[in-house]
Amino acid sequence: MTPSSDSSTRGRLYQEHLSVPAERVTHIPQYTLTGVLGVWAAAALPMAALAWLGAPWLASTMNGPTALPRALLACLTAGLIWQFVLVLGLVHREQRTLRWAVVKDALWLHGPRPPGSRRRGGWAWLVIVPLILAVVAIEMMPALPAPGDRDMGLFLETEAGRNFLSGNWVWFAVIVTMGIFNTALGEELLFRGLLLPRMSGVFGRWDWAANGVLFGLYHLHVPWAIPRTLLDTFVLAYPSRHYRSSLIGITVHSAQTVVISALVLALVLR
Repeated sequence: MTPSSDSSTRGRLYQEHLSVPAERVTHIPQYTLTGVLGVWAAAALPMAALAWLGAPWLASTMNGPTALPRALLACLTAGLIWQFVLVLGLVHREQRTLRWAVVKDALWLHGPRPPGSRRRGGWAWLVIVPLILAVVAIEMMPALPAPGDRDMGLFLETEAGRNFLSGNWVWFAVIVTMGIFNTALGEELLFRGLLLPRMSGVFGRWDWAANGVLFGLYHLHVPWAIPRTLLDTFVLAYPSRHYRSSLIGITVHSAQTVVISALVLALVLR
């Protein structure tokens, strides 16, 4: 994960090519290919191990028909929290501080700014509306078959899933926590906040495409979701790069968390 001087220079030249006003983000070092793949592996492999090894083992210590879904929720939530810790650790190693003023620049936690503009936010935020609609359209597309006890949506459609959540505020809190770390503090923060700004040294103007492919292949813990997730490249990775704002990806992806949390809450209140 050590930046190279050559890749850093290429990254700087690419960012200058975008004609964006200078700011701290232009001084973010670029990862080597090994560094990019290392960060990917540090996120993807623990999630895969937790899903396919940790969860079955944990489920074997539990009772009832919801043992595996409960174990998956617990294990994957832990994996997503690990990603948040990983991001903070790498940013601290790189910047030697975790002060908010530094972290928000290092992770592109700014409002969207069109290329060549000096203004952030404002009307540029309207881009999230068609992007959210695009995510909805992708979710409605045919998908590969998923195991019923490993897919949250399918599990919640079963009588066992509905009965499990009825009045169950503890597991509702776990699901909401997993959602927050999934779409705000974990996956998106790592892929769009940490990796994307540091990939142009290796991939140049196609850094967003490489970022999207890596994001899709990261889903080894739910491999049936990989084809759909690859389509999210154009909804999450490209706009985040175009507007130099990880908040674009975070906001659009978090729309799913809001919807899922509302549906789960309705089941809890039954």
